[in-house]
Amino acid sequence: MKRILIIGSCGAGKSTLSRKMSSKLNLPIIHLDQEYWQPGWEETPKSEWEDKVKQLIKRPTYIMDGNYASTLDIRLSEADHLIFLDYPTRISFWRVLKRIISNYGKTRSDMTEGCPERFDIEFLHYVLVFNLISRKRITKILEKHQDQTDIVILKTDKEVNTYLAQL
Repeated sequence: MKRILIIGSCGAGKSTLSRKMSSKLNLPIIHLDQEYWQPGWEETPKSEWEDKVKQLIKRPTYIMDGNYASTLDIRLSEADHLIFLDYPTRISFWRVLKRIISNYGKTRSDMTEGCPERFDIEFLHYVLVFNLISRKRITKILEKHQDQTDIVILKTDKEVNTYLAQL
């Protein structure tokens, strides 16, 4: 395991898992949110984003956390391991709400400086519909890559803890 992807709904625990795995495996972390968002919550243009992702995946080792389904095929082309945190909406949504409350106005360590935590209705809507819309798209992409990439699907904190203990 040299090039690991961690995906899942917002609030599923991607960044937390990436930090724990980085500590155990001594691999650098790439938080895609830090790479994508520019200060003031400005999005990276699509053409620039794909080029940036293509450069990031050429690194020899990493744990890369973040969804960005539009580049998942690109990232899977170089990854040797993928973890999909497939959590229920109620858990992810609750965790996002707690994160907003506890970090409101502050920039989290896994986010670009100048992008403070905020209350954003569109973002909360995205979290609520993730399993209805994005999950299907992700599942189809994973099916295409299942023969070339080791894919692990974890659905509970207990499964995540068991997985970490086995590393």
